[in-house]
Amino acid sequence: MANKLVAVFLMCIVVATALNVHTAEAAIDEQFKACFNTCHSECKDGGLGTNFCEMRCDSDCSAKEVAAKLNTILH
Repeated sequence: MANKLVAVFLMCIVVATALNVHTAEAAIDEQFKACFNTCHSECKDGGLGTNFCEMRCDSDCSAKEVAAKLNTILH
């Protein structure tokens, strides 16, 4: 009986953790979109080409996204 109780408790912890990670990832995705859209608009307004702006903003915002994910995991 005690083994079943421990197994149920561990499963609850796993489910709670999975839900928390999913919520954090959704927020990070929104941050990436906002970062990319702002960066791309500013870049294009600066007279640079579309392809250059897409590559630059994707690279910059991806780095910020990875940093945010690592920060979430570590804290």
